[in-house]
Order: sequence, then structure tokens, then C-alpha cells
Amino acid sequence: MKIEFAPLNIPLRRRLQTAAVLQWIFSFLALAQCCLAGFVLLALSDWWLLALLYAGWLWLDWDTPTSGGRRSGWIRSWMVWEYFRDYFPLRLIKTVDLDPKKNYIFGFHPHGVLVAGAFGNFCTEATGFSRLFPGLTPHLLMLPFWFRVPLFRDYIMSGGLVSSCKSSLSYLVSRPGGGNVAVIAVGGAPESLDARPGALTLQVRNRKGFIKLALKHGAQLVPVFSFGENELFDQMENPTGSPLRRLQNRLQCIMGVALPLFHARGVFQYSFGLIPYRKSIHTVVGKPIPVTQTPSPSRDDIESLHKVYMQSLTDLFEEHKHTYGLDEHQHLTFI
Repeated sequence: MKIEFAPLNIPLRRRLQTAAVLQWIFSFLALAQCCLAGFVLLALSDWWLLALLYAGWLWLDWDTPTSGGRRSGWIRSWMVWEYFRDYFPLRLIKTVDLDPKKNYIFGFHPHGVLVAGAFGNFCTEATGFSRLFPGLTPHLLMLPFWFRVPLFRDYIMSGGLVSSCKSSLSYLVSRPGGGNVAVIAVGGAPESLDARPGALTLQVRNRKGFIKLALKHGAQLVPVFSFGENELFDQMENPTGSPLRRLQNRLQCIMGVALPLFHARGVFQYSFGLIPYRKSIHTVVGKPIPVTQTPSPSRDDIESLHKVYMQSLTDLFEEHKHTYGLDEHQHLTFI
């Protein structure tokens, strides 16, 4: 394989953009393991008392990820996230104003490999969420497993990440006075196994838990489509039924996380590596779907609203696909 190296005279600004994305990749793939190892080493060292004090804090703070989290405006506004934004570049597009007196569930599509659009738009202020949607506070839902890792949990909560368990979502969308936005990557980890350039298949048909909670608490549903999300990485071929796909599905059942075998470019060359391609991402926030609070929604209530949601998502995609480089013949497929 011929390796295409990056030129030496690349502007410093682009180098900083690559460095910003590199630290994000590290945070996503290895920071949790490093934090856990650091905590264990601290507990076994002469500084074990610090580990004991943190363990006590962890016990007292255990429910915070399911109770709205603990964000840091300072960390969300770091300059590194501006370089992260400009690497792709990443943009957040508002189609309508949202009433800050209501609570919302944003259904984010597609999941992609590493959910770059959801992180950049809703866990940082780099794309101006607070300016575009004043009075609203975004919370990106993440697998509960990660909030059990010492130190790492505090870092991810600082960006606005919270647990994706049912009680966490219910807490957010039931707050009186409104102003909360729960962002859910509806397709979840399984959808990441199909994330590759050109993919428009979304796992939505059997995802109805968020619909039920929206009805139960009267939260408005908002479809969100991130154009370009699946263009960031290539992935090893893993068609349904293949040995690799069966292994990935098995590991997901055991560990609760998907393991897509993705690749793109490197830091100093463009031929291989784990750094995403420089492909633009445009995350379009659609119109809210009015939801009438139904404390005990029936199956028909859930099915009816789910159909409305899928149609609204389809309409959002069809309305904006030409603007962001897709052809007339390209359409969403729901599974």
C-alpha cells in the first residue's frame, strides 16, 4: 500500500485542528482505561488516602449522572473545541425557534462511528447551541457503564453527558419550568456497525422507549439529522450474517458496547489511522412534534406517535438533502 504523507508546510491552524481531534479520539477510545488504571495505581501507592477520599465522594455522587449531571461552562467553552469544530468543519443549523419553557427530546441520527456531531454540537459551545437556542440546556445521553469509571465520569459529565438509563431521561424531561433538552442517538451502538460513507440506514423501527417517555412526560420530540456523520470513517466489511458481524453482535451482548472496526487517516499521513476524514458535518435541528402528556400511554398511542416521528425525520432529511450534497435518489431506510 502506498502511503500518502501530509505536506510539511501545512499551516499551524490546521495542525492545531488535527491535534484537537486527536485528543478527542484519545478521550473516546482510551481515556477511561487510563483513568481507571490511574485510580488503581493511586490506591496502591503511598497516596492511597486520596483514592479513599475519592471513593467516598464517588459513593455520595453516584446518582448525579441520572439526575441531570454536573456540567462545566468553562470546559464546554475551551478553545480546543473551536479547533475541533473547524477540523471537519462542524455546523449546527436551526430551522425553528424552540420554546425554553418546554422540555425536549432530540432524536439524533445517524449514530455514526463516534457520534462526532452530537458531541461537538451538544457537549461544547463551539457551534453556539446556547446562542441558537437560548434558555435551553442540552444533555447528551451515554451508556451508564461509562459513569462507573472513576475520574472519567467527572470529565464527561462536565460536557453535559448524562446516563442513558430510563430514570435519567425521565428526570430531564419531567423538570418543571422546562428548558431541558435530552439528546438521544436513537440508533444506539448497533447502528455504528453500519456506519460507513454513503450509509443511510437507520435503526428506528423498534426504538420506541423514548416515544413512550415523551408521551408520559409531555416532552416535545425533535428529529435531528447530522449530514456527513457517516462520511468520517471507513469500516471493515461486516454484512449481516458474516462471521465478523456475528462476533461483533456477540461482544455487544456481553459488554454492552459495539466494536466497529473503523479506520480513516493518520496524523502525518492520509492513508490509514484512526483520525476521521475532513468531511463537513451539518447537524440540522428540525421542527418540534407536539406531544400531549399521557401518563399511561397505550400501545396505540406509542405506535401513532412513532409513525409521526419517522415521517417528520423523513421530511427533515428530504427537505435538506440537496443542500448538503445528496442526490435525489438517496433516501432514508428504516430498520
